[in-house]
Amino acid sequence: MTKEIKILNTCFGGKKIILIAGPCAVESKQEFDADVKDLKKVDCFRGGAYKGRTSPYSFLGLEEEGLQILKEASIKYKKPVVSEITSETQINYFVEMVDIIQVGARNMQNFELLKALGKINKPILLKRGFANTVDELLNAAEYISKEGNDNIILCERGIRTFENTTRFTLDIGAVAVLKEKCNYPVIVDPSHAAGDSKYVEPLALAAIAAGADGIMIEVHSNPKQALSDKEQALTIKEYNELTEKIERIANSIGRTI
Repeated sequence: MTKEIKILNTCFGGKKIILIAGPCAVESKQEFDADVKDLKKVDCFRGGAYKGRTSPYSFLGLEEEGLQILKEASIKYKKPVVSEITSETQINYFVEMVDIIQVGARNMQNFELLKALGKINKPILLKRGFANTVDELLNAAEYISKEGNDNIILCERGIRTFENTTRFTLDIGAVAVLKEKCNYPVIVDPSHAAGDSKYVEPLALAAIAAGADGIMIEVHSNPKQALSDKEQALTIKEYNELTEKIERIANSIGRTI
Protein backbone atom coordinates (compact mmCIF):
# COMPACT_ATOMS: atom_id res chain seq x y z
CA MET A 1 0.00 0.00 0.00
CA THR A 2 1.26 3.46 -0.91
CA LYS A 3 2.40 5.58 2.02
CA GLU A 4 0.27 8.69 2.48
CA ILE A 5 2.18 11.93 3.00
CA LYS A 6 0.07 14.83 4.26
CA ILE A 7 1.19 18.42 3.77
CA LEU A 8 -1.25 21.14 4.82
CA ASN A 9 -4.54 20.18 3.10
CA THR A 10 -2.83 17.98 0.50
CA CYS A 11 -2.22 14.23 0.70
CA PHE A 12 0.18 12.40 -1.60
CA GLY A 13 -0.38 8.69 -2.08
CA GLY A 14 -4.13 8.54 -1.59
CA LYS A 15 -6.98 8.15 -4.04
CA LYS A 16 -6.66 11.75 -5.15
CA ILE A 17 -4.11 12.49 -7.88
CA ILE A 18 -2.05 15.52 -6.85
CA LEU A 19 -1.54 18.31 -9.36
CA ILE A 20 1.58 20.45 -8.91
CA ALA A 21 1.90 23.50 -11.14
CA GLY A 22 3.80 26.74 -11.46
CA PRO A 23 6.69 28.35 -13.31
CA CYS A 24 10.12 26.81 -13.72
CA ALA A 25 11.63 29.76 -11.85
CA VAL A 26 10.26 32.35 -9.45
CA GLU A 27 10.90 35.58 -11.38
CA SER A 28 9.19 38.16 -9.15
CA LYS A 29 6.34 38.37 -6.67
CA GLN A 30 4.03 39.90 -9.29
CA GLU A 31 4.94 37.36 -11.96
CA PHE A 32 4.53 34.36 -9.65
CA ASP A 33 1.10 35.58 -8.64
CA ALA A 34 0.17 35.98 -12.31
CA ASP A 35 1.42 32.46 -13.01
CA VAL A 36 -0.70 30.73 -10.34
CA LYS A 37 -3.75 32.82 -9.43
CA ASP A 38 -5.94 31.62 -12.32
CA LEU A 39 -5.07 27.92 -12.16
CA LYS A 40 -8.43 26.23 -11.64
CA LYS A 41 -7.28 22.89 -10.26
CA VAL A 42 -3.98 22.77 -8.45
CA ASP A 43 -2.97 21.20 -5.14
CA CYS A 44 0.59 22.47 -4.80
CA PHE A 45 2.65 25.29 -6.32
CA ARG A 46 6.12 24.75 -7.77
CA GLY A 47 8.79 27.33 -8.46
CA GLY A 48 12.57 27.40 -8.54
CA ALA A 49 14.42 29.85 -6.28
CA TYR A 50 17.88 28.32 -6.72
CA LYS A 51 18.31 27.22 -10.32
CA GLY A 52 21.01 24.72 -11.24
CA ARG A 53 21.31 25.56 -14.93
CA THR A 54 23.51 23.98 -17.58
CA SER A 55 24.96 27.39 -18.44
CA PRO A 56 26.17 29.74 -15.68
CA TYR A 57 24.96 32.65 -17.84
CA SER A 58 21.33 31.55 -17.66
CA PHE A 59 18.93 32.96 -15.04
CA LEU A 60 20.01 31.30 -11.80
CA GLY A 61 17.06 32.29 -9.61
CA LEU A 62 16.24 34.83 -6.92
CA GLU A 63 17.53 32.55 -4.15
CA GLU A 64 16.32 33.63 -0.68
CA GLU A 65 14.00 36.26 -2.16
CA GLY A 66 12.42 33.54 -4.30
CA LEU A 67 11.81 31.35 -1.26
CA GLN A 68 10.12 34.27 0.50
CA ILE A 69 7.83 34.77 -2.51
CA LEU A 70 6.89 31.09 -2.36
CA LYS A 71 6.19 31.32 1.36
CA GLU A 72 3.90 34.32 0.85
CA ALA A 73 2.05 32.54 -1.97
CA SER A 74 1.54 29.49 0.25
CA ILE A 75 -0.02 31.65 2.95
CA LYS A 76 -2.12 33.65 0.50
CA TYR A 77 -3.58 30.68 -1.39
CA LYS A 78 -3.41 28.11 1.45
CA LYS A 79 -1.49 25.62 -0.70
CA PRO A 80 1.85 23.91 -0.09
CA VAL A 81 4.87 24.92 -2.18
CA VAL A 82 7.77 22.87 -3.51
CA SER A 83 11.17 24.16 -4.60
CA GLU A 84 14.53 22.63 -5.47
CA ILE A 85 17.45 22.69 -3.07
CA THR A 86 20.96 22.69 -4.52
CA SER A 87 23.24 22.73 -1.46
CA GLU A 88 23.38 21.61 2.17
CA THR A 89 23.97 25.25 3.12
CA GLN A 90 20.41 26.12 2.06
CA ILE A 91 18.64 23.62 4.32
CA ASN A 92 17.69 26.07 7.08
CA TYR A 93 16.11 28.46 4.57
CA PHE A 94 14.14 25.65 2.95
CA VAL A 95 12.90 24.24 6.26
CA GLU A 96 11.51 27.67 7.10
CA MET A 97 10.12 28.70 3.72
CA VAL A 98 8.83 25.68 1.75
CA ASP A 99 6.60 22.69 2.46
CA ILE A 100 8.27 20.12 0.19
CA ILE A 101 11.99 20.12 -0.58
CA GLN A 102 12.86 18.94 -4.08
CA VAL A 103 16.13 17.20 -4.89
CA GLY A 104 16.72 17.69 -8.60
CA ALA A 105 18.02 15.16 -11.11
CA ARG A 106 21.57 16.50 -10.92
CA ASN A 107 21.66 15.98 -7.16
CA MET A 108 20.02 12.56 -6.97
CA GLN A 109 23.35 11.03 -5.95
CA ASN A 110 24.61 13.94 -3.87
CA PHE A 111 24.81 11.59 -0.90
CA GLU A 112 25.88 14.16 1.69
CA LEU A 113 22.87 16.32 0.77
CA LEU A 114 20.57 13.29 0.93
CA LYS A 115 21.86 12.32 4.37
CA ALA A 116 21.41 15.86 5.63
CA LEU A 117 17.82 15.92 4.35
CA GLY A 118 17.23 12.65 6.14
CA LYS A 119 17.79 14.43 9.44
CA ILE A 120 14.98 16.97 9.01
CA ASN A 121 11.22 16.64 9.29
CA LYS A 122 10.16 17.81 5.83
CA PRO A 123 8.80 15.83 2.88
CA ILE A 124 11.44 15.30 0.19
CA LEU A 125 10.56 15.11 -3.52
CA LEU A 126 13.37 13.07 -5.05
CA LYS A 127 13.79 13.24 -8.82
CA ARG A 128 15.37 10.44 -10.80
CA GLY A 129 18.67 11.41 -12.40
CA PHE A 130 18.63 11.48 -16.18
CA ALA A 131 21.32 8.77 -16.36
CA ASN A 132 20.18 6.66 -13.41
CA THR A 133 18.33 3.38 -13.10
CA VAL A 134 15.22 2.77 -11.04
CA ASP A 135 17.26 0.82 -8.49
CA GLU A 136 19.72 3.71 -8.16
CA LEU A 137 16.78 6.04 -7.48
CA LEU A 138 15.52 3.69 -4.77
CA ASN A 139 18.98 3.51 -3.22
CA ALA A 140 19.14 7.31 -3.21
CA ALA A 141 15.84 7.32 -1.31
CA GLU A 142 17.39 4.93 1.20
CA TYR A 143 20.07 7.50 2.00
CA ILE A 144 17.27 9.81 3.17
CA SER A 145 15.13 7.25 4.98
CA LYS A 146 18.13 5.64 6.71
CA GLU A 147 18.70 8.92 8.55
CA GLY A 148 15.11 8.95 9.83
CA ASN A 149 13.06 10.87 7.26
CA ASP A 150 10.70 8.50 5.45
CA ASN A 151 8.47 11.20 3.96
CA ILE A 152 9.70 10.73 0.42
CA ILE A 153 7.95 11.34 -2.90
CA LEU A 154 9.64 9.87 -5.99
CA CYS A 155 9.55 11.64 -9.33
CA GLU A 156 10.13 10.19 -12.80
CA ARG A 157 11.25 13.03 -15.11
CA GLY A 158 12.74 11.28 -18.11
CA ILE A 159 16.12 9.74 -18.84
CA ARG A 160 18.73 10.40 -21.49
CA THR A 161 18.65 7.90 -24.36
CA PHE A 162 19.75 7.93 -28.01
CA GLU A 163 16.38 9.50 -28.89
CA ASN A 164 16.55 13.28 -29.29
CA THR A 165 13.10 14.29 -30.53
CA THR A 166 12.15 15.06 -26.93
CA ARG A 167 14.40 16.60 -24.29
CA PHE A 168 14.49 13.29 -22.40
CA THR A 169 12.73 9.94 -22.81
CA LEU A 170 9.90 9.63 -20.29
CA ASP A 171 10.13 6.17 -18.74
CA ILE A 172 6.45 5.43 -18.19
CA GLY A 173 7.34 1.86 -17.28
CA ALA A 174 9.28 3.17 -14.29
CA VAL A 175 6.00 4.31 -12.72
CA ALA A 176 4.67 0.76 -12.64
CA VAL A 177 8.01 -0.65 -11.46
CA LEU A 178 8.37 1.90 -8.63
CA LYS A 179 4.80 1.29 -7.49
CA GLU A 180 5.61 -2.42 -7.23
CA LYS A 181 9.04 -2.05 -5.60
CA CYS A 182 8.33 0.56 -2.91
CA ASN A 183 5.50 2.20 -1.02
CA TYR A 184 6.45 5.81 -1.71
CA PRO A 185 4.11 8.03 -3.74
CA VAL A 186 5.30 8.32 -7.35
CA ILE A 187 4.73 11.41 -9.46
CA VAL A 188 5.77 12.33 -13.00
CA ASP A 189 7.23 15.53 -14.45
CA PRO A 190 6.23 15.51 -18.14
CA SER A 191 7.47 19.08 -18.69
CA HIS A 192 11.17 18.25 -18.26
CA ALA A 193 10.79 15.02 -20.19
CA ALA A 194 9.13 16.71 -23.15
CA GLY A 195 11.13 19.91 -23.40
CA ASP A 196 8.38 21.13 -25.72
CA SER A 197 4.95 22.26 -24.56
CA LYS A 198 3.11 20.43 -27.33
CA TYR A 199 4.18 17.06 -25.92
CA VAL A 200 3.40 17.78 -22.27
CA GLU A 201 -0.30 16.89 -22.46
CA PRO A 202 0.03 13.37 -23.95
CA LEU A 203 2.86 12.52 -21.57
CA ALA A 204 0.86 13.78 -18.58
CA LEU A 205 -2.19 11.74 -19.57
CA ALA A 206 -0.05 8.64 -20.09
CA ALA A 207 1.46 9.10 -16.62
CA ILE A 208 -1.97 9.21 -14.99
CA ALA A 209 -3.10 6.13 -16.91
CA ALA A 210 0.07 4.32 -15.80
CA GLY A 211 -0.79 4.87 -12.14
CA ALA A 212 1.15 7.98 -11.13
CA ASP A 213 0.04 9.57 -7.84
CA GLY A 214 0.54 13.05 -9.25
CA ILE A 215 2.09 15.18 -11.95
CA MET A 216 4.22 18.30 -11.90
CA ILE A 217 3.61 20.76 -14.72
CA GLU A 218 5.42 23.96 -15.65
CA VAL A 219 2.96 26.81 -16.25
CA HIS A 220 3.64 30.46 -17.05
CA SER A 221 1.30 33.38 -17.72
CA ASN A 222 3.40 34.28 -20.77
CA PRO A 223 5.72 31.40 -21.70
CA LYS A 224 7.48 33.37 -24.44
CA GLN A 225 8.73 35.80 -21.80
CA ALA A 226 9.71 33.16 -19.21
CA LEU A 227 13.28 33.45 -17.91
CA SER A 228 13.71 29.68 -17.67
CA ASP A 229 12.59 26.73 -19.85
CA LYS A 230 10.10 28.77 -21.85
CA GLU A 231 9.76 26.08 -24.54
CA GLN A 232 8.14 23.55 -22.21
CA ALA A 233 5.82 25.80 -20.19
CA LEU A 234 2.06 25.58 -20.72
CA THR A 235 -0.13 28.66 -20.74
CA ILE A 236 -2.70 28.93 -17.98
CA LYS A 237 -5.46 28.14 -20.48
CA GLU A 238 -3.62 25.03 -21.69
CA TYR A 239 -3.10 23.84 -18.13
CA ASN A 240 -6.74 24.31 -17.17
CA GLU A 241 -7.84 22.37 -20.26
CA LEU A 242 -5.35 19.60 -19.45
CA THR A 243 -6.75 19.15 -15.93
CA GLU A 244 -10.20 18.44 -17.38
CA LYS A 245 -8.72 15.59 -19.44
CA ILE A 246 -6.75 14.32 -16.47
CA GLU A 247 -9.95 14.22 -14.44
CA ARG A 248 -11.69 12.05 -17.02
CA ILE A 249 -8.83 9.52 -17.02
CA ALA A 250 -8.60 9.59 -13.23
CA ASN A 251 -12.31 8.87 -12.87
CA SER A 252 -12.06 5.98 -15.32
CA ILE A 253 -9.48 4.24 -13.07
CA GLY A 254 -11.26 4.97 -9.82
CA ARG A 255 -9.29 8.05 -8.77
CA THR A 256 -10.02 11.75 -8.39
CA ILE A 257 -8.27 15.08 -8.77
